[in-house]
Amino acid sequence: MTALAPTLQAFFTERLALQRQASGYTIAAYRDAIKMLIVFSAGQAGKTPSRLDITDLDAPVIGAFLNHLENDRGNSVRTRNARLAAIHSLFQYAALRHPEHAADIQRVLTISPKRYNKALITFLTEEEITALLAAPDLATWTGRRDQALLMLACQTGLRATELTSLTISDVHLGAGAPVSYLGKGRKQRITPLTPATVTVLRAWLAERGGQPADPLFITRRGTPLSRDALERRIAKYTATAAESCPALREKKVSPHVLRHSAAMRLLNAGVDTSVIALWMGHENTATTQVYIHADLALKERTIARTAPQNTTHGRHQPPDDVLAFLDEL
Repeated sequence: MTALAPTLQAFFTERLALQRQASGYTIAAYRDAIKMLIVFSAGQAGKTPSRLDITDLDAPVIGAFLNHLENDRGNSVRTRNARLAAIHSLFQYAALRHPEHAADIQRVLTISPKRYNKALITFLTEEEITALLAAPDLATWTGRRDQALLMLACQTGLRATELTSLTISDVHLGAGAPVSYLGKGRKQRITPLTPATVTVLRAWLAERGGQPADPLFITRRGTPLSRDALERRIAKYTATAAESCPALREKKVSPHVLRHSAAMRLLNAGVDTSVIALWMGHENTATTQVYIHADLALKERTIARTAPQNTTHGRHQPPDDVLAFLDEL
């Protein structure tokens, strides 16, 4: 048996599952990345996957695999970098178990992620949020469930996995009315709820019933709502809401867009970015700066506070085409 096979097994069962206590989502993402690498490397080496050794996964092969992801599979740079992060994690673990392969492993670890242009985040305005929350049909059980789900998402900024993992006992509608949950990085977080959200959740809990350990949001069959189902529900209600709010037709709304929207609401309310970082569960407060860059209205208000008082404020208006032509003569 080669050194690679037992290292792979120990990496997933010991390193990720036991030592790091990685989430199921992280383990699945790493599994997919490593599986694609193994299949690609086996083809390059002309071997079966079980006969591959660490030396078969050297830096040139890893580099070719990353190019394959972008050029043949059409993956974005961000996806390419995520796959590389999984590979780096595996090789960092392999370095501890197999010092005899230190040179090959170190060359792989020196492969750096690619830089890429970061687009401004997408978020919903108050008008768009109002239209989205009004989209579910409250005459149906599904509609009442989905309104509670959307309201909680827009107000708390929970990630998709955090939303679908909530249990009945995670929602506390007494004094302070918070929702507690295990967030990304296995951090226990508590987020307060607004009176409007409390009212909707109280009605949903009364209708939903169940035991404290049961999922908060379930399907008609009583199973937990999946991430894919959540995304489909949001897409459906976005299309419905676009009939009354045409601006939504230009936006692709996802659970993460609702998360961004919650952060932007806090920012526009004057909440400090350090508090927003705690609210959103960001490891680094620098992550929160993307919201400042995205809000043009906030930048205009900043200019209004810093410009001379006798200056007239407003957005730049391009000159008339004819006048622009004459000015350039």
